[in-house]
Amino acid sequence: MGELRRDWRPGFALDVRATVGLHRRGSGDPAFVYGRDGSVWRAVQTPDGPGTVTIVYDGTTVSSRAWGAGAAWLLEQMPDFLGASDDPEALTPRDPVVDRLVRQSAGLRIGRTDRVWEALVPAILEQKVVGAEAWRAWRYLLRRFGERAPGPVPDTMRVPPPQREWARIPSWEWHRSGIEPVRMRTIRGATSMEVERHPDRMRLLRGVGRWTEAEARARALGDADAVSVGDYHIPAMVGMTLVGEPVDDGRMLELLEPYAGQRQRVVRMIELHGVRRERRGHRISVRDYREM
Repeated sequence: MGELRRDWRPGFALDVRATVGLHRRGSGDPAFVYGRDGSVWRAVQTPDGPGTVTIVYDGTTVSSRAWGAGAAWLLEQMPDFLGASDDPEALTPRDPVVDRLVRQSAGLRIGRTDRVWEALVPAILEQKVVGAEAWRAWRYLLRRFGERAPGPVPDTMRVPPPQREWARIPSWEWHRSGIEPVRMRTIRGATSMEVERHPDRMRLLRGVGRWTEAEARARALGDADAVSVGDYHIPAMVGMTLVGEPVDDGRMLELLEPYAGQRQRVVRMIELHGVRRERRGHRISVRDYREM
């Protein structure tokens, strides 16, 4: 299939990078690239097959182009990816700090990809490890087993493999990617569930807990209330921003309770404009199971 195009006017304030940035898994993500002209490029395994979409926003109109079997699906879904179905007005600030965050975050939307599997796999890879370790594995697996992205894209761009294909990746390739057997088995086991049809059943999967579910729901379903309980950084950021000191998960949930239904939005605003705890001591090291 050749190139397809679509122009769309959001009719609301839109900060594209703030809205879609959480979908990029590190600067070398083979499935998500920022162009030098400010464009966004995504390679996606759609219900219709592999596709690539690029998005450019001039402040008034979003101009999109797409290629591959999934091109039409990607263009149809594009407004929701950019938060067309979101309702930022559902958040009512209840203190001066959140009121400031709302003003600073004009243009942030909670978008959705409508691709649960492609949000779930990276979330599993990121379980209890630093981002650099998980992103290294994501790069390796997509470059090794992903299909070259259709369209005028760099050779390094890849479409993530279809869900069933992840079960066929040999164990030694998981090892080479830096992933230990626990996360490998979690992903392999998850290939048996129709997660696109039953996203609310993710936690029935062995190895998928509250944190992983929230990470996937925030991206794939645009869940404005998803909270990643168990995250290494988020409770400290929430606490530093809202009360001036780091807190644990329990206290974080207490602080976010007044914003029930919109807690993911508050967390996203804090990640963009909140207060970060001063780093002390050594960073968490990136483990390398390939040497074990």
